[in-house]
Amino acid sequence: MSIERGLEYVGLKGIDGPLIFAEGIRGVGYDEVVEIISPRGEVRLGTVLEVDANAAVVQVLEGTEGLSTSRTRVRFQGQPMSVAVSREMLGRVFDGLGRPIDNSPAPFGGDRRDISGDPINPFSRVYPRDFIQTGISAIDGMNTLVRGQKLPIFSGNGLPHNRIAAQITRQAKLLGEDVEFTIVFAAMGVKNDVAQYFIRNFEESGVLDNVALFLSTASSPSIERLLTPRTALTLAEHLAFDEGMHVLVIMTDMTNYCESLREIGTARGEIPARKGYPGYLYSDLASIYERAGRIKGSEGSITQMPILTMPNDDISHPVPDLTGFITEGQIVLERDLFQRGIYPPIAGLPSLSRLMKDGIGEGHTRDDHAAVASQLFAAYSHVKEVRGLAAVIGQEELSPIDKVFMEFGEQFEHKFLCQGEYEDRPIEQTLELGWDMLSLLPRGELHRISEEMLDEHYREREGSEL
Repeated sequence: MSIERGLEYVGLKGIDGPLIFAEGIRGVGYDEVVEIISPRGEVRLGTVLEVDANAAVVQVLEGTEGLSTSRTRVRFQGQPMSVAVSREMLGRVFDGLGRPIDNSPAPFGGDRRDISGDPINPFSRVYPRDFIQTGISAIDGMNTLVRGQKLPIFSGNGLPHNRIAAQITRQAKLLGEDVEFTIVFAAMGVKNDVAQYFIRNFEESGVLDNVALFLSTASSPSIERLLTPRTALTLAEHLAFDEGMHVLVIMTDMTNYCESLREIGTARGEIPARKGYPGYLYSDLASIYERAGRIKGSEGSITQMPILTMPNDDISHPVPDLTGFITEGQIVLERDLFQRGIYPPIAGLPSLSRLMKDGIGEGHTRDDHAAVASQLFAAYSHVKEVRGLAAVIGQEELSPIDKVFMEFGEQFEHKFLCQGEYEDRPIEQTLELGWDMLSLLPRGELHRISEEMLDEHYREREGSEL
């Protein structure tokens, strides 16, 4: 069999899972689009995964069911996978390949873009500095999201990461600026009821017109999960760098994405690395995460909040481990908080936003923000130590000051961390709640706040003897 671009050829060397193998080809490139015509005349899309002098491995996006080695026809297109993007895609719902699934026609016009995107010159990047308000105190107050940042959410099976993702989508906003802010939402491998939850939630809250959804459900071919975040980010890049908009990209669940990557690597016969994932998992994730940021000469920006579920709540698992190396912090959900009815169950100590210091303070939020966050972290850390001690000697044996910290911990979790799913807290309210919590402690225990700030914000408790 001899294959040349522009012609249609019959026959394959073999089929293995979602992959087909062709021989005798010439001039075919990596990541090139392929049309596969089944014996029944169905046209499916695929991309070239691997190529050498006269053979190619092609992944079939809609699966290989019904294909045969003798009667399947293939046609190489000579170009990479692309999608037509425009701002008309806002308010619409698409599958992982950018095809409408909301019973409306495809958006008119638009520029076709390679879904792999263009690499950003590091010299052209602008350092992220501007605050994004999510309305969630545990994030805004202690793990602030900054425009252009990559801040993932580490979750676990059964934890409410989907509810948190929907809440952030409804509430996220820029303060004090008259700019266009929009959301691109990508879901990979989610169940149909979860997909419908997102669509219904955004419709009922009235934010759907400002959101573009890309949904690849669990019933869709697993290969589609590898393209969904890239398709969504291609639209985000157009909105940010061509239209001058500020875009927040939420991607869930990146663990499903990595599972598909492992599946393809196994089918290709690659030598596995940690826990069976391919050795290039780090660079593959980086090719997605590094598409966030700001660029000199462009008014827009891309901020990412990828969500991933940690198998067995293991933060050292390859997916969260490598994600943490690439991104600028993490929001960690804690099962113990969730089981005690605290929503959102954002862990106070493992969570971190490495760029927080550059997006808060005077001119961004409030001049006391950094000090309040630092003192809350320190006090809550001591609470964990005291709880460990109480588990050994009993709470009644604690010193008076340790009992005060125990009370602070309970109040902090149930009043500061805990809030309603539809409760949108401005940053001023979050900081005032922070001062309410700190005022539960004796003034002499607040070592990370200046005397001037304490004089202005600290509230003396009536009847306190400490």
